[in-house]
Amino acid sequence: MVQDLYILMITAAVVSIVFKLLKQPVVLGYIVAGVLVGPNLFGETLVNGNNVKAWGDIGVLFVLFCIGLEFRLKNLISSGKVAAIGALTIIVGMMVFGYLVGMDANLDMINSLFLAGMLCMSSTTIVMKAIDEAGMSKERFVKGATSILIVEDVVAVVLMVLLSSIAIRHQFEGGELVSKVIDLAITLAAWFVCGILIIPTLIRKLEKHLNDETLIILALGLCLGMVLTAEEAGFSSALGAFVMGSILAETVESHRIEKLMSPLKNVFAAIFFISVGMLIDPSSLGEYWNSILWVSLVIIIGMILFGTLGCWWGGQTMRDSMLTSFSFVQIGEFSFIIASLGTSLGVLNPIIYPIIVASSVLTTFLTPYIMKAAVPCYTFLYNHASESLRAKINQREQQVAEAENAATTSGDSSIADKARHAVRHTFFLKRLINLFIKNMSAHDENAK
Repeated sequence: MVQDLYILMITAAVVSIVFKLLKQPVVLGYIVAGVLVGPNLFGETLVNGNNVKAWGDIGVLFVLFCIGLEFRLKNLISSGKVAAIGALTIIVGMMVFGYLVGMDANLDMINSLFLAGMLCMSSTTIVMKAIDEAGMSKERFVKGATSILIVEDVVAVVLMVLLSSIAIRHQFEGGELVSKVIDLAITLAAWFVCGILIIPTLIRKLEKHLNDETLIILALGLCLGMVLTAEEAGFSSALGAFVMGSILAETVESHRIEKLMSPLKNVFAAIFFISVGMLIDPSSLGEYWNSILWVSLVIIIGMILFGTLGCWWGGQTMRDSMLTSFSFVQIGEFSFIIASLGTSLGVLNPIIYPIIVASSVLTTFLTPYIMKAAVPCYTFLYNHASESLRAKINQREQQVAEAENAATTSGDSSIADKARHAVRHTFFLKRLINLFIKNMSAHDENAK
């Protein structure tokens, strides 16, 4: 096991350095490292595949836990219209595209649904890194883009639960699906209410006793506890990790937990992407090159089309809408997670996995170049637009600028802040937490 980890880390480090020198996303380096150590390139694997898969599964949990930590209800509410309409337009549009591509390729319904799920989610990690490397992190569109990615991540977790249910039963029943969604909504509501009522207040009360070591152990314990709870409730472990991350995001220590989790997440996320690369057969890439190009084209065109429309309908300016959509032209971690889910359930056609991974690699490679084309494309569209469309674009620009000025001058706290304040200062809750801490102290004194 130590030897496996040594080979993985050294290979990943060397390849990622090469990719950094080539100014390519490090995620691609990890996937290439997986191809190098996997069984398909040289005829035999250099590491134990079962060990790598186990570590990769842990990596998925940590990645989703950290994505949950980035989930800020306040930020989501502040750009709620753009986030909801933009994400919904992209997800529905891309799922329709993906399903049609699957049916056109003579895949069955379940495989077409899994393919649709893989194509409808952009990579939060790659988008944020591409925006940062392009020097656009301070641009106005970033806030809306981040909110859309958050909603996509939430929907992706729910989608995984629904796909699992459909895959296990090998059929799609509308009534049963509605029932499953209702059960999931009730379960999530109960978890969030209980979690946000108790955990943030408890951590605030114990804040002075939580050094870095204790805090990270507590956070991981809560994460794994919610993972087990989710599995017992019949949902995916990924959902539990995401939910606990979202709950801890509402605590005073959220940024500290996020910082402490970062090294651990990076290590296990790297192993997850290596495990993805190990499943790639380079010989199959040449065999299915036309399918890879076709799927990549569907991703790029679909994301630009539905992303621009969704952001525009959500209230963004045309320029911001196009900057957002041009940054979404790739698939990433959730596509691999959904593909791994289908593989583990034994329902995914083996052809799909290498095509999806190769399409992800290709679209990720092209993302920085496509992003650079956003502003020229906007300028071309504006210059060649009809008078009526140009007037609408100018009017939207003015409306957004006025809304920004109004938000800057307003000092009122958000509804979410007021709600959290009221909940945290509930008399009953304060007494409950104080009683809990008092009992802990009494137990410690008796132990001494």
